[in-house]
Amino acid sequence: MFEVFDKPFADPVQLPLVGNVRTSVIILTVYLLFVLKLGRDLMAKHEALELRGVLKVYNIGQVLFNTVMFLGGIHLIFVSRPYNLSCMTVLPQDHELKSTERTLSYLYHLNKLLDLMDTIFFVLRKKPRQITFLHVFHHVFMVITSHLLIRFYGYGGHVFLICMFNILVHMVMYGYYYASSQSRNVQESLWWKKYLTLGQLVQFLMMFLHCTYTLFQPNCSASRGVIYVISSASLFMFVMFSNFYVKTYIRPKQVKSKGKAN
Repeated sequence: MFEVFDKPFADPVQLPLVGNVRTSVIILTVYLLFVLKLGRDLMAKHEALELRGVLKVYNIGQVLFNTVMFLGGIHLIFVSRPYNLSCMTVLPQDHELKSTERTLSYLYHLNKLLDLMDTIFFVLRKKPRQITFLHVFHHVFMVITSHLLIRFYGYGGHVFLICMFNILVHMVMYGYYYASSQSRNVQESLWWKKYLTLGQLVQFLMMFLHCTYTLFQPNCSASRGVIYVISSASLFMFVMFSNFYVKTYIRPKQVKSKGKAN
């Protein structure tokens, strides 16, 4: 079963943290131990940390990080245009833009590792209601999937455009987090929180449609395995986030309406 990990790396250039998959497994194991057990036990003996200044720096840093990746990715896809959008494949090693594709894809993986700090901050601020199964699963899934894709598929290719959808949503999301960290009054005045979830739903739908469109292209050499994985994952996430949206934003309104009617 594990012989698959003996295969040569899809890309001969092995960058830090994306070599052996054990690296991500260790990081995620420590992450899960802290957010599900050790961190909670530690904070049970202490007052919740405010971290207002830290969160401001973190969130604006995330906005800038995602903006740089987004602008770089859009320039590569639509200005340099090395891809056929109907069938996006990994650029060959001797392509003049290969280093750009590799760098942006690598930065994306590093950003997924940085995203784990979201949950760490929830633990330190004693916000257990925010640490849902969906939240934790999504973060773990993104880290391990991005690593495995780099390991067995290479940097970029079909998933490159899909990552742009995700990055755009995160730019808006961390912008919201930054604004909401200013003060409680500002947080309560932000009316567009639910639209972040809607944006994520649109993202998963676009991912699925892009995969489906690529599958129906004749003579397309894009990895079918990668397309099946991404399309299945996008459908699963769409269902999970739809369920979250209904529970968070639709059912409470229905309960209030019934209460007023009674």
